Amino acid sequence: MGDAKRVGLLAYGAIGHEHNVAVQSTDGLELVAVCDTNPDRLKVALDLAPRASTFLDATEMLDSGLLDLVVISTPPNTHFRWAKEALSRGIDVVLEKPMALTSDECDELRSLAKAMNLLLVVYQNRRFDADFVTMREIARSGEIGEVFQFDTFIGGYSRPCDYWHSNAEISGGAIFDWGSHFIDQILNIIPDEVAHVSAVNHKRVWTHATNADHAQVVVTFVDGKQATFIHSDLAAARKPKFFLLGTQGAVVGDWDSAAEPAVADLPAILTVHGTNGISRVVPLRVDPPHEFHRSIVELIRCGTPMEVDALQSRNVVAIMQAAEQSAVQNGLPVVPDLRRS
Repeated sequence: MGDAKRVGLLAYGAIGHEHNVAVQSTDGLELVAVCDTNPDRLKVALDLAPRASTFLDATEMLDSGLLDLVVISTPPNTHFRWAKEALSRGIDVVLEKPMALTSDECDELRSLAKAMNLLLVVYQNRRFDADFVTMREIARSGEIGEVFQFDTFIGGYSRPCDYWHSNAEISGGAIFDWGSHFIDQILNIIPDEVAHVSAVNHKRVWTHATNADHAQVVVTFVDGKQATFIHSDLAAARKPKFFLLGTQGAVVGDWDSAAEPAVADLPAILTVHGTNGISRVVPLRVDPPHEFHRSIVELIRCGTPMEVDALQSRNVVAIMQAAEQSAVQNGLPVVPDLRRS
């Protein structure tokens, strides 16, 4: 693998392990280093990549000279810091979602990556989910006409975890956590100009966590189309994961009840509804695994654009930031600071 991109993993939890598996399975990528403050996690990483160098200190790994590319899986409030450190050293960067916690931080990273001629991209892995890819294909085919409403939902009624995911100071809040996935999907389904964003955060039951118990975001587009995202830990009855309306039909993505309690771990069951009252369950499109990582190699070797780019992820952050501002004002609309380039 002499011409392979030398990859380092900064933080090794469940998502770091996912990247490890993907790198091992992708020609053109080679895992050469792993960093985590927990030695036990490093041992787990070495089970898959026994020749990788291990580090307890992130700066030491970035300064080692081993890396061409680093995958940053640290908590969101540190993404900006470590991405900047890596880019400043001439290292390509793959970030976990969200890119950062403000659009200004995203813009600084994008400017630095451009100045250094380096890759900066966010692992928007839910863009490649089988249910989403299939639903998007249906929407783009024209089968349900012009899409004008897209509602998304994640959650149930359960006590949030005690990890950083539930701490708004670290995660950015409930909107930033799952919203980084679902708002990215919304903008991929409806790529129109956004007029404004409104949102409400509820804090009513789970006092041990600082994330909202229930968050709702409404994105309104210039032409009147709308999309919603709800993340709830107070939903005794779940809404569908996806509810997509077009002028000639609809697609509903229902949660797979067989997956209880971890419904988010399995794809939704997609049903296409026609205007004639006839509906059908759609088989999910199955793409090759690790498509995101393969596309990194295609970009490097052939210049083929990736499905995901930094501008898209930056605009997702801008919308979430506007949503949090709206929630502070009890749902008053806020115009997000979006960029076209």
